[in-house]
Amino acid sequence: MRTILFSIIFTIVSALSFPIGKDLPKKDNSITEYLFNETELLFQQMNLDGLIDFKAFESAYSGYKKLNKDNNPLLTVIDFNLPSTEKRMYVMDLAKKEVLYVTHVAHGRNSGGNMATSFSNKSGSYQSSLGFYRTAETYNGGNGFSLRLDGLEKGINDKARPRAVVIHGADYCSENFIRSTGRLGRSFGCPALPQELNKPIINTIKDGSLVFIYANKPEYFSSSEIL
Repeated sequence: MRTILFSIIFTIVSALSFPIGKDLPKKDNSITEYLFNETELLFQQMNLDGLIDFKAFESAYSGYKKLNKDNNPLLTVIDFNLPSTEKRMYVMDLAKKEVLYVTHVAHGRNSGGNMATSFSNKSGSYQSSLGFYRTAETYNGGNGFSLRLDGLEKGINDKARPRAVVIHGADYCSENFIRSTGRLGRSFGCPALPQELNKPIINTIKDGSLVFIYANKPEYFSSSEIL
């Protein structure tokens, strides 16, 4: 008797849950896509395909989600997988889904010629350092209006401030320099910008936004505690 009763109850519940002759609720693909492909969706919404390498953006956005504790919408990506002759610095507003600046940026003179292939955190190396940085205060120094950077990755770029690795403008970071030499000039390790864009970019990203310097180097990814 008890078995028959349970069978009747199960039949009634099943009929109410899955009514005969009615379609099952459709899966919300937009929600599923957001939950499982958030990075890809944002990449598409910002029309970044063909502009930024996806792996560079994916790595940058992964770190951004972990490090952005103050809801700062700005993220700057520098792709040192690209030669200095290409525009490889991207300043983005993720909240507005806008790319604010795309420009040339120089690497350290001991990191390589047209391509940056070697990276270091050591003082006096004159090499660029990979990884995540947080922008800090501005100042006027030997290279004019400049922006201090705090490296956020121990052993990878945390010597940025004592090494005076900052964002500043440079005459050797220009289309004219590329035409005359076949590449950009190089810094002592700083991500140097074209003079005409230096001040507007610095004033946009100063005071706490994230900067990610990328190169497809397995040794970086194996050492980074963020990625």
